[in-house]
Amino acid sequence: MLLPIVQYNDPILRKKGVKIDVFDAPLATLARDMVETMHAAPGIGLAAQQIGKALQFCVVDVSQVDDDFDWELDGSHPPLELIMPMVIVNPEVKVHPVEKEIVEEGCLSFPDIRGDVERRDEITVKYQDAEGVPHLLVCNGMFARCIQHEVDHLNGMLFIDRMSKKTRASIDKKLKALAAKTGGA
Repeated sequence: MLLPIVQYNDPILRKKGVKIDVFDAPLATLARDMVETMHAAPGIGLAAQQIGKALQFCVVDVSQVDDDFDWELDGSHPPLELIMPMVIVNPEVKVHPVEKEIVEEGCLSFPDIRGDVERRDEITVKYQDAEGVPHLLVCNGMFARCIQHEVDHLNGMLFIDRMSKKTRASIDKKLKALAAKTGGA
């Protein structure tokens, strides 16, 4: 089932998600619905806050991204098509001390708004899947960037918060228009 995507400046986007302790059929249904919504949007990631729920829960799918990245899941390198889409519950991200890269990002909660964001290029993330099974993922490139973007959502942070003042100023008019459309200021 397609879910409505919350747009900027809805207050839910600033709420830190609650940790998930119950891994049941409704959570599995939520995961399926979020994946369907993400693909239909189309996007490569979707956080619970973006569908109006303040939870530590997101989905990602970088299988169609035209970018060179690498990953190791639980000590092995399974084919990407076997692990995508990925359901990420209660993530703990550790950024590696590698160079930061500036890449243009967009967000499903900010239609037609894009801007440069600086992030580390490699991360380790401990998380649980939709059944509660713990995993350890090490990844880089767009895979790492996507997870960092979604985990920011889970903590009430938006990609515009990570933009330089100059980049943010360049999209300010669009942000104000979107905020006005969604009832924010």
